[in-house]
Amino acid sequence: MRSDVTTLKSYGRAFRAAFPYTIPVLTGYLFIGMAFGVMIQEKGYNFLWAMFMSLVCYAGSGQYLAVTFFVPGIRLTHMIFMEFMLNIRHIFYGLSLLERFCRMGKKRLYMIFSLTDETYSLFFITKVPPDVREDEFLFAVAVLDHSYWILGSGIGALAGTLIPFDAAGIDFAMTALFTVIMVEQWTEKKNRPCVLLGLSCGLVCLLIFGAESFILPTMCCIMAALLLGRRQLDFCGGEQEDETGMREAGQHGN
Repeated sequence: MRSDVTTLKSYGRAFRAAFPYTIPVLTGYLFIGMAFGVMIQEKGYNFLWAMFMSLVCYAGSGQYLAVTFFVPGIRLTHMIFMEFMLNIRHIFYGLSLLERFCRMGKKRLYMIFSLTDETYSLFFITKVPPDVREDEFLFAVAVLDHSYWILGSGIGALAGTLIPFDAAGIDFAMTALFTVIMVEQWTEKKNRPCVLLGLSCGLVCLLIFGAESFILPTMCCIMAALLLGRRQLDFCGGEQEDETGMREAGQHGN
């Protein structure tokens, strides 16, 4: 077993290695976290409540939705159903990370809790440095992203108290973030079939079920399409990787 000093040094190395990769999340989470902080402050809750909610209910868009329920007359069953519908995508995120999380011991419980859209993306697009343990690197990414969200929430609530302003439309920050993530995925050619699949399923379900009820059918359609077309998508991705490898080999040969 490793000594405590060795473990601390190892985690310190992991956090230093992970930080540069989380800077884009830092810039995004500070602003959308601030937007959440302003929203919850307008409901009469101070910055401590904003930070506490971000600590124990780390749900991003789910927190935005929850703030709209801070009014009399909202049924608990309605709240639970809407939050489940909004965050059901995390079930599919978790399925693809089961093997990696199972190797992380007790940390897997926090990893499951801290899995957001942006953290999930970093887990797949970031290569673990060779001098850092994978479990410690992934843990560092998750903790850093979580801390950015908590910090942004507190700053937003404080700003809303000290500098009152009209917060109408501020919740659009989350939509803007999802759009940026989609554009970033589109820049990688191997991801484009999946992006088009998601957009197609969403559009069809929107037309069929309407804006109030299309999220769950969309997720089910996407999951079914991914399972049925897995071989074709893997083949497309493999072709892109082969082409990239051939270009790199040609460059080295020159």
